[in-house]
Amino acid sequence: MSQSMPFQAGDLVVVVLQAPRERIWGNLLGLDGAGIRLRGLDLTPWTEVLSLIRTGEGDQVALGTRFLPMHRVEAMYLDEASSGAPSLAETFHQATGLDPRAYLSQP
Repeated sequence: MSQSMPFQAGDLVVVVLQAPRERIWGNLLGLDGAGIRLRGLDLTPWTEVLSLIRTGEGDQVALGTRFLPMHRVEAMYLDEASSGAPSLAETFHQATGLDPRAYLSQP
């Protein structure tokens, strides 16, 4: 019995990478055996990112379109609320007042 992947283009996801270890949050553009394509940003400076966007300095945020080769991918999960904690998208919206999907789709 085959199961379909729960990930679709347009989903907001978090990707955990290895060598070096990184966490990327973004809009999934594509997924195949070679890797993951997404438009997003590194979660390491999450509070700083939210602060920069909130204060109108979003041009200093390293938002980009990326290809992440599968050999670096440790895990990928949907950005969704869990155990009472809000999703990153909800946190982003609450902190900045912006729609996260619209923000992540900016050129």
